[in-house]
Amino acid sequence: MPENKSRPSQGQPWEDGWAPDTSRAPGTRRLWLAGGMAMATIIACVTAIAISERDSDGDSAAASTPAADSTVPGLISFATPSGTAPPSGKSGLSKEKPTPEAPHEQNASKPEPAPSKSSSGEAGSPTKAPKPPATTTWRSVRSVNYPDRYWHMSDGRVGLDQVRGSESREDSTFKQVKGLADSSCYSFATRDGQYLRHRNFVLRAERNDGSALFTQDATFCPRGSAHSSGATMLESVNYPGYFLRHKNFVVRLERYEHSSLYLADSSFHLVDGLA
Repeated sequence: MPENKSRPSQGQPWEDGWAPDTSRAPGTRRLWLAGGMAMATIIACVTAIAISERDSDGDSAAASTPAADSTVPGLISFATPSGTAPPSGKSGLSKEKPTPEAPHEQNASKPEPAPSKSSSGEAGSPTKAPKPPATTTWRSVRSVNYPDRYWHMSDGRVGLDQVRGSESREDSTFKQVKGLADSSCYSFATRDGQYLRHRNFVLRAERNDGSALFTQDATFCPRGSAHSSGATMLESVNYPGYFLRHKNFVVRLERYEHSSLYLADSSFHLVDGLA
């Protein structure tokens, strides 16, 4: 038979002198410690999951929101129209409008529309010049880039020639009067009573037939030249944007161009008559 050993009394002090705590069951402190650690672990896990879900929701919302400059699928985007604005000024180039047809033939039946009027001009484009004088004035028209050449009548057409002799001086002198179609513009008459008009792009002298078409063809509005100070450009009253210029020493009507050559060829000085 094994020897029975009696259990030590619970009220006896330990060897180190401490008395055991008999008020609670053995192992309670360890249980509380383990429970606290488990609770802390659970709280930490829940907090991490919540933060992870919040960041995931934020990324999803950002990904689903289209950028300001992106195109949403299924929608049609339209680019902003762009274009180059024509030069401003009373030259008829201040507003965008359909390109006028080429100057008419001699037997055209319908007069062209009168030029539109606008206020200010910009650098490099024709600007408004002073109104013509009230009295009749004899003028010669001298080229800016060929200062020794003048408008000169020859075989019914106007060319750009040098002056030679008295007859040449007479053929290079014209009577400047108020415009037949617009009194604020100019018309030019020859000594024998003909008027300078544009027809088939060319400036020529013809008798006034009294028609509205003729008066418009023979009327030119002065514009200040950006090429030379004091020079004048002459714009057709019924073809706004078309100016008289010399080309191959023939005075013609051509549409305005933004080029130094065109500005030089279409700039003239209106001087006292040579004859």
